[in-house]
Amino acid sequence: MPFLILTTDKPDSLDLRNDLRPTHLDYLTSHQDKLLAAGALLNDDGSGGHGGCIILDTEDRTVAESFIENDPFTINGLFSEIKLTRWRKGFFDSKKCI
Repeated sequence: MPFLILTTDKPDSLDLRNDLRPTHLDYLTSHQDKLLAAGALLNDDGSGGHGGCIILDTEDRTVAESFIENDPFTINGLFSEIKLTRWRKGFFDSKKCI
């Protein structure tokens, strides 16, 4: 089962997020073979960014922990909180999986 990684940005850190975004995207791209999904958490109007969601295809918690610890967003102190939990696919890509 994959791991779901949910992150929350520190308050008033949108400038830091925007500055680091290209490096963060390069990091994700270099690991895209392990990404089932990844994206920013946005405001209702589609603006900003205040955290993220990554579903990492790994059975190993230490791999998921290492992945997020080495993300440029983490290294540069963007996050106030990081949550990791196992994720079971019930529905995916408009298809029932269970």
